[in-house]
Amino acid sequence: MRDTRAVIELLRHGEPVGGTRVRGRVDDPLSELGWEQMQRAVEPCAAWSHIVTSPLRRCAAFAEHIAQQRDTPVSVDRRFAEIDFGEWEGQPPDVLWTRAPERVRSFFEDPIANPPPGGEAFDDFQARVMTAWQRVVECAEGRWLIVAHGGTIRVILSSVLQIPAQNLFSLEVGYACLSQLAVYTEGAEARRVVLRSHA
Repeated sequence: MRDTRAVIELLRHGEPVGGTRVRGRVDDPLSELGWEQMQRAVEPCAAWSHIVTSPLRRCAAFAEHIAQQRDTPVSVDRRFAEIDFGEWEGQPPDVLWTRAPERVRSFFEDPIANPPPGGEAFDDFQARVMTAWQRVVECAEGRWLIVAHGGTIRVILSSVLQIPAQNLFSLEVGYACLSQLAVYTEGAEARRVVLRSHA
């Protein structure tokens, strides 16, 4: 029987203002519905010993609010920010699919080989997210919460589940989706991160 050293929950932000559009570094705040979605997602959750958040407002504002509400320490880690979509930033998806369907399709089929034009290389995005994630895994004890983005959470879950980047978008991570991971300590050195549930 393995001992659980920590439980880490990953919460995607809720709906932002501005309608459906590509958001990487676009810093839209949460809509009223987005606040409600996130509040409902965390209501049944036990207390956390620490909260970590992306710096973007759709994550950080709620993380700081819930940290104050529950008297929990909160820290900002810029490495958990969403991928930079470059020229696609702020564009409605249907517009992109109309203007450059092959380019968009290629990105979803293989984001490493086909990054967004002028955007962040996907392997760089993966590397920064996983560096931040490994730091959390090393430090976490008890129950932690990470408030982040769909792409950020997909990168973490795909690593845990050993899903190749080409299948990354088979993971459905909707607004205010909460995923839970357990960190097990086996002996003095060995650590494993195991997906426990995904709602």
